[in-house]
Amino acid sequence: MATDTASINATGRRKTAVARVALKPGSGEIIVNGRPFEDYFPTLALQNQVLYPFHVIQSANQYDVRINASGGGINGQVDAIRLGISRALLKLNPDHREALREESLLTRDSRAKERKKAGQPGARKRFQFSKR
Repeated sequence: MATDTASINATGRRKTAVARVALKPGSGEIIVNGRPFEDYFPTLALQNQVLYPFHVIQSANQYDVRINASGGGINGQVDAIRLGISRALLKLNPDHREALREESLLTRDSRAKERKKAGQPGARKRFQFSKR
């Protein structure tokens, strides 16, 4: 389906974070916003979340990934990247759908911060009620 020169593109989103992922066969190099992903995501837990879709389909170090992540915080960006990588792997080989689906890697987490309502201190919080 994909050639060695062309890359597979996919988008992942979480909260306000957006990640554009370009995946192509290679040696396993992952670049996030022009930096190695080990530098961009300092903790091992975050790095493992990024690599998780590759472990699910047993294809670690087989693809080079270029990622442009923007918006949100570091955890939102990690989840957006994970979804983007999963979608790109699915485009590359549709047979991976079952394995990725079992690990909930193809489901977009749509939870986001609820907006603050006018005349109140927060989204759900209300000012104290006084009967008298």
